[in-house]
Amino acid sequence: MTDIDPFITGLPKAELHLHIEGSLEPELMFALAERNKVAIPFASVDEVRAAYAFSNLQDFLDIYYAGAAVLCTRQDFHDLASAYFARAAADGVLHAEIMFDPQTHTDRGISFAEVVEGLLSAMAEAKDKYGMTSQLILCFLRHLSEEAAFETLRQAEPWLDRITAVGLDSSEVGHPPAKFARVFAAARAKGLKITVHAGEEGPPAYVYEALDLIGTDRIDHGNRAMEDPVLVRRLREEGKTLTVCPLSNLKLCVVGDLQQHPIDRMLQAGLAATVNSDDPAYFGGYIADNYRAVAEARGLSREHLATLARNSFLGSFLPSEQIAAHIARLDEYLATQAQ
Repeated sequence: MTDIDPFITGLPKAELHLHIEGSLEPELMFALAERNKVAIPFASVDEVRAAYAFSNLQDFLDIYYAGAAVLCTRQDFHDLASAYFARAAADGVLHAEIMFDPQTHTDRGISFAEVVEGLLSAMAEAKDKYGMTSQLILCFLRHLSEEAAFETLRQAEPWLDRITAVGLDSSEVGHPPAKFARVFAAARAKGLKITVHAGEEGPPAYVYEALDLIGTDRIDHGNRAMEDPVLVRRLREEGKTLTVCPLSNLKLCVVGDLQQHPIDRMLQAGLAATVNSDDPAYFGGYIADNYRAVAEARGLSREHLATLARNSFLGSFLPSEQIAAHIARLDEYLATQAQ
């Protein structure tokens, strides 16, 4: 443990980029497979962990979807989210915006209700147990059709008052944001916020599409925006939050080494960058692990880390008064650390 570790753990923060299915630890995967009598292609927890050697996003997605097959009932989704919230609370997370992929489950015959009701019950439990607020982001799978996305939005209708935003994830290359412009327009008309995965493996052009054709409120990842100075300036001027995921970037070979990670350059450029864990069970670390990893690799100061935490609240989809309350708590923490 380094001197910065306790500071990072105690730092009040929000997590804005977390795929709840990606928090499925091997131990829980095996327990749910046994509970639901689902066959999985691994003989042991160690075998699962050994399979987590990815060379790209698609390699990861293949095992991600295989693992999700053990999630069958609302109790499964409750247990999955409950385990995540426990880890997040231990890492100083006060607010979490969790993404879920209903198509991964409805395409297997699991009802939308089973998925969302299990997640909502865990969210209520986290509020009671930890005082942690949370919001749901429904993600469309971009390798599927626009028609399938519209059907998912239709299925979500009864729960739209408990879903904050819609997102776009899965295989990025070859599936530009423009493919889903109409369904995002429909979601916006229903009062939902928008966030789009862009500029992870896809080019800066995908970030432009997310801005111009989708009207996204946030950019998930956004690393490759750094290749385009005009785009960087625009993101800064528009104050767009980037939900950056360092250990994910390393595991999926978006960067060859964390010493090459652009997080500090993003901050220096005035971008509203944040640090998040993406799919922590698969990528080797929850949110505090991501803070520690980039702090060490890029020599981030406490001021840098505080800025990342502040950005996480400012970039959240919370009402302004709740953001102000979280910022006040962050400032109180920083004041105690300065004494």
